[in-house]
Amino acid sequence: MKRKVINSSRMPVYRDAGFELYDAKTTADAFSNETEHSRKPDLYIYSRYRNPTVVSAEEEIMKLEGSEWALLTQSGMSAIDTALSVFQHGKGTGLWFFFTEIYGGTISFIESVLKAKRGLDIQYFTPDNGNYDLVKFEKAIYDLKPEFVYIETISNPMLIVADVTGISDIAKKYGVKVVVDNTFATPWLYKPLNDGADIVIHSATKYFSGHGNLTAGVICGNDVQIMQSAVEYRKFVGHTLSPDDAYSLQTQIQTFELRFARQCSNAYKLAEYLDRMSLIKKVWYPGLINHPTNLIADKLFNKKGFGAMITFDLDGRDLAEKRIRRDKFIELVSEKIKLIPTLGDPRTILMPVEAVWGAKYPEPGMIRLSVGFEEYSELEGTISRALDSMKG
Repeated sequence: MKRKVINSSRMPVYRDAGFELYDAKTTADAFSNETEHSRKPDLYIYSRYRNPTVVSAEEEIMKLEGSEWALLTQSGMSAIDTALSVFQHGKGTGLWFFFTEIYGGTISFIESVLKAKRGLDIQYFTPDNGNYDLVKFEKAIYDLKPEFVYIETISNPMLIVADVTGISDIAKKYGVKVVVDNTFATPWLYKPLNDGADIVIHSATKYFSGHGNLTAGVICGNDVQIMQSAVEYRKFVGHTLSPDDAYSLQTQIQTFELRFARQCSNAYKLAEYLDRMSLIKKVWYPGLINHPTNLIADKLFNKKGFGAMITFDLDGRDLAEKRIRRDKFIELVSEKIKLIPTLGDPRTILMPVEAVWGAKYPEPGMIRLSVGFEEYSELEGTISRALDSMKG
């Protein structure tokens, strides 16, 4: 009996743990071809290796990033682990160079795993007055000769915009690879691969998914050898994304650009509003002209937007008053703006910086906002009413 073709326009969810290989010759061919570590195999073997639903979602991200390949993982952290595995080769592994202004989870991974458990040689590069000095950076690259440099396009939580173009030019001059976490900028604002980056990482949990209901990470690039190394590592450690999450992610990606454009627009207007408020001591947002990397952001993002994250500091006579005002603000906005330790959700959410980063950012009045795509007037109204109430 002829099998009926289902005329669906979507890749179905393939929940198969293993795939039928029919006979011994086909099996031998499949496992022989597996040693090539291709992104999309001719014959699927096992979902830990590759899965057609996952591959289909990867192809959607390739279109967004303009990359030759993309590999999905279970989370942003597993994407970072997979990407960095490319540069680890036993006792011959060289020095790895990270900017200090990156996600706290990445710093913890560096300290607790890369240094403490794997014994890797790690060095950091620190900004000066909220900006990266490229003259100092070049001297560090020349002196240290690292295997790669790791940066975030927009840092978390101080929103420093790195001059990825200048950093990549310097790195390439000395044969150093460039790894960029582009989660906060997304390919809608900027595509680091176009400016010389070798690997781009995203926590796809955030803006690609955009609904706070799945965790995923992705690595993108153009170099085939890097891809093959990453495919092999992802397979052996089991970092591959599940087909169900890949299916959900693929459907949510369809609205990514619409969502993120609205979030950037809301964030820009809200940052300007907060910057005028007397109870706000300082606002960090790359779109404001007083931000130390505003000109870099203008150049890098081509005036398309400045991201959807805002960090601000509530004013106060001393630390105790700042904590009181922070806690009161969180309470007053809690019906509409929830305290949720992530970002990229449909509605605006917040996180108190001191409570998460502690000694690194000790100012208790600092709050990080992940701006959503709700109606802007509703968002500003919620914050305005809270600030007015606090004046009393």
